[in-house]
Amino acid sequence: MTCFPVLAFSSLHGLGTRQFKMAHHTTWEEARNQLRRMREDQVRDGQTVVSLWENVLMTERNKLGDELWTVYEQVCIAALDCQNIDIAETCIELLKSKFPNSLRVKRLLGMKYEAEERFNKAGELYDDIIKEDETNMFARKRRVAILKAQNKTVEAIEELNKYLKQFMTDFEGWMELCDLYLAVQDYTKAAFCMEELIMSNPHNHLYHQKFAEIKYTMGDPDNMAIARTYFAQAIKLNPNSVRSLYGCFLASSNLAASSNRKDKQSNIKYAAWAAQQLKEKYTTVQPEDLTNQTRVLESIERVLESLTDKTSN
Repeated sequence: MTCFPVLAFSSLHGLGTRQFKMAHHTTWEEARNQLRRMREDQVRDGQTVVSLWENVLMTERNKLGDELWTVYEQVCIAALDCQNIDIAETCIELLKSKFPNSLRVKRLLGMKYEAEERFNKAGELYDDIIKEDETNMFARKRRVAILKAQNKTVEAIEELNKYLKQFMTDFEGWMELCDLYLAVQDYTKAAFCMEELIMSNPHNHLYHQKFAEIKYTMGDPDNMAIARTYFAQAIKLNPNSVRSLYGCFLASSNLAASSNRKDKQSNIKYAAWAAQQLKEKYTTVQPEDLTNQTRVLESIERVLESLTDKTSN
């Protein structure tokens, strides 16, 4: 059955026409397999799930067998994301009748209270779950979600720190804590969170990239140099990362503008290399007229020329 990531707060959308049309051209087997893939890959797309359920699977739900209960949970979460409380309530009632003492069902009820902005009621329910099962990760994460939904960022940080003392290997929790620190502009602690993630998974280029962006934002020469290094590592892990290439270019350009002559030359080389990689990316993935229209390459060239002129002077 599906997991509930701490990042998934009230993402409330109505069903779109595109999903509706797609569902009507989907067979029952295709719809079932698509929901299975979404569960396996932990894809959270409420509109698609609800559309497939209402337009394809619901009328022949008994064909799902025991998988029906897993699908009910998946549809319930999707319906809450879409603010479709009626469907969510129906799923919860059916699950409650089948599993009357299930903490998973209680958690779904708590998420329904969250969607209805009945935060005190949801918090009480999660506290009851934790009393019954102190190791319940998801109820603790939902308490953080409640605080964030109420814009209580400082309290959410405190709660998430307590949680991570018990569940230190929760990567999503560390990423969420990083984002909360960024929200209050505590860049040092945000960087620490990313260091924890890099140590846990040094081959994830997104971790290196985000750490570099935080260091870049901190702005002083030492942090800018660290940013350049980690942007370079992100590029090494994923050479197609345009965002990391931009970061490397900007960090190198900033260092070149404030370095002594020796360091300036090496940073100009780094910036020129990143610029060349960006040019190649733009010329291979989009038409030349569109590239000229956006004037991105022109801006990059202007920065490089400015650095070169200062060096020659």
